[in-house]
Amino acid sequence: QVQLVESGGGLVQAGGSLRLSCAASGRTFSSYAMGWFRQAPGKEREFVAAISRSGVSTYYADSVKGRFTISRDNAKNTVYLQMNSLKPEDTAVYYCAADSRGWIRAQVTYRTRYDDWGQGTQVTVSS
Repeated sequence: QVQLVESGGGLVQAGGSLRLSCAASGRTFSSYAMGWFRQAPGKEREFVAAISRSGVSTYYADSVKGRFTISRDNAKNTVYLQMNSLKPEDTAVYYCAADSRGWIRAQVTYRTRYDDWGQGTQVTVSS
């Protein structure tokens, strides 16, 4: 099991940027593929981005491709989500999640693949 704590959320105007961080503790961070999900009020939690154990492979939801970048620093036990050109529809609680089974690209969007979740951080984009 790994414990995850997100930070970096806040209020930003449309077109602005934020960088979310997710700090991990517990088991070896580099043994986990990592993902970011988000949940807007009244909506299902949806996939945003994922990154493999080494950081070589990434995958994005179409809605954020070209605007968001996921990265990780295994020496710091941290995964990041750089969010640029933010839109009001990006408003949500953002969660990071850890997958102990590694990288299967066809399944990285499935919430059920992820074993451990953070508590979430609120991102609000004003128009």
